[in-house]
Formats: sequence, structure tokens, C-alpha cells
Amino acid sequence: MIINLKKQPIVQLINAHLIDYPTPSNISYWWNFGFLAGMCLVIQIVTGIALAMHYTPHVDLAFLSLESIMRDVNGGWLLRYTHANGASMFFIVVYIHIGRGLYYGSYAEPRGFVWILGTIILLLMMATAFMGYVLPWGQMSFWGATVITNLFSAFPLVGSKIVTLLWGGFSVDNATLNRFFSLHYLMPFAIAAVALVHIAAVHQDGSNNPLGISSHSDKIGFFPYFVLKDTLSFVAFVMFFSFFVYFYPNELGHPDNYIPANAMVTPEHIVPEWYFLPSYAILRSIPNKLLGVVALLASILVLLTLPFINTSAIRSSLYRPLHQIFFWLLVFDFLLLGYIGQQTPETPFIEIGQVASVYYFAYFLIIIPQLGYLERDLIYSSK
Repeated sequence: MIINLKKQPIVQLINAHLIDYPTPSNISYWWNFGFLAGMCLVIQIVTGIALAMHYTPHVDLAFLSLESIMRDVNGGWLLRYTHANGASMFFIVVYIHIGRGLYYGSYAEPRGFVWILGTIILLLMMATAFMGYVLPWGQMSFWGATVITNLFSAFPLVGSKIVTLLWGGFSVDNATLNRFFSLHYLMPFAIAAVALVHIAAVHQDGSNNPLGISSHSDKIGFFPYFVLKDTLSFVAFVMFFSFFVYFYPNELGHPDNYIPANAMVTPEHIVPEWYFLPSYAILRSIPNKLLGVVALLASILVLLTLPFINTSAIRSSLYRPLHQIFFWLLVFDFLLLGYIGQQTPETPFIEIGQVASVYYFAYFLIIIPQLGYLERDLIYSSK
């Protein structure tokens, strides 16, 4: 019996999405970050499974099991450093991917559903990364878990019940570590599932392009042109990634996490990982605990509003000079919030964080919708 591989469903699926998929001929290297995000997810899942084989989710053994992985397991140091720095690389790639989407209007119709799925992936990533940060059971792991989970107590009526559910008791302890380990192991597969739907949604309406216009008349096959382009970007990414893994493996982490967790000793300054710092700065800029938690959640959820509040008839910022100014101010604002998030909560950092937080939300909720109307008025007034 002769099997025609070309007619097999899985082969046809691969061919439709990776070989013959019609791709706008003018997309730039900024579009490669979606592929790189997928590669980061694969790296995290593979290294995470390998680490889980040696990790012990117990408050008395978790820290020691990581030391054993680093010292006794063949290649364990490489697995641990690849996984730890891989989380940072993942967020770097995803933040650039989101920035590209903001600049080129990838949230505009008909790709609103694609944007919403991307935001859901970001939320899942943040939850997964936070729980992973707790697993080493160092000082910053323990106190970070204590501070962040305690934020849920700000919600009236249900807050304390949510905290107790997360802790599995009345304090951050062994039950907390076990729950976080189980969820941390599970959630990357949920991210992968949503990512597949995200890709399918992108391919349903076709990829956006730098010009922001219909490109149906100017498309080429994904293979070999963009496969080679993605391969080149992946090689460059691996070189950048390897630089941190081999030469500066602890540069993106916190030194206090190499101290075993001690509930009796509070670190002088509790900070999350760097990729949470902008949202953390927004949280600290509001003196009211409940409003601060709401602002923290809103700093991510506000991305979901873009497909609904966008009023611009022009998709790409290449033809929106005013939006270019506001966009690069947002990039600066985001970096400033990251810097403020790692500083002690005192003057002038609190005031700077408040101003930066106001602009962050103003960009999404005021500037984006109003700028579309302003551009429309300027276009019609020039005719």
C-alpha cells in the first residue's frame, strides 16, 4: 500500500501554515519576534520538564534541590541558567512584539481577536513567571510571594478567601509551594494552546504589514523566504541569549535569591523580577491598596480595550507622525516605570512614578481614541 503523504491532514496543515502560507512580501524583521516568542516557549517547556525531574517542591528541600541541580546533575547548571534567563528572554521578545503591534496598528480590525488572544498570552505568561520565581525558595522568592499574594486581600468580601486559597493555609508555606509548582508546570501548556489559536487567527485574516494596507496582490510563499529570515533571526537571538547564559547568568536575577528563604528576616527592599517592574511601579504610585491593585491589573487589561476604542482610519504609524511621537513617549515612559519600580518608595521616585503612570493610562484610554478623531479632522481640513 502506498501512502500519499501530501494528502495526510497533518502534512496539509503544516503545508498551509508553514510552507505555502501567503505572506506579505514587505514585512520586516520586526515580524520575526512572533516566531522568536514561540521558540522561547519551546525552550522553556523543554528545560522546565528536565528541571522538574530533579526539583523537590518542599520548603525544606526546594533550595537544596536547586543547589543539587547546579552541582551534581550533569549539565544541570546549563538547564537552570537557560530556564532562568529564558524567562527574561521570553519577556524581552514579547514586549518588542507588543511594541511592534502598537506601532503598526495590529490591534485594528480585522485583527482585534488576534490582539485579544495575545493579551491573554501575556497574562498567562506573567502568572507563570511569578509562580516560577517562587520555586527556588530564596529570600526574594518567599517575600515576593508573601507581598504579591497579600495584594488580593485588598478586595472586599472575597479578598481574604482568595489569599487563603492561594496559600493553602494561613501563611506562605509548603502548601503554597506545592500549588505554585503544579500550576507553573501546567500553565506553559495552556500558553501553548492559546498561542496555537493565536497563530490560527493570524492566518485567518492574514498578517499585517508595515504599510498597514491590504497586501492581497503582493504576497509570496512563507517558504523559503521567511523561513530563512526567521532562521537568521533565531541564530542572532541564540547568540544574544547565550551571552547571558554563559557570561552573565545572574545579571537579570536578584542576589537575595541565593539566600535560603527565612520568614524571620525581611529583605531591605523587596522587588519582583525586572519584567514586572513597570506594573509594580504603577501599583506603588497609588497610596490606596485596593486602587493600587486595580491599577496593577488594569495596566495589562487596558491592552484589551484597543480593538474597541481605536478610531484611526490609518493603521500604520508610518503615516501617523503624531502617533509616532506619542508612541515613543510611551516606550520611554515604560522604561522609566521599570526604573522607578526598582527604587525605594520615597521622594522623588513616588512622584515620578505617579506622573509616568498617568501618561501610561492616558496613552491607551485618551490619546489613542482622540488621536483618530484629530487625524480625521486634519485630513479633511487639508482637502
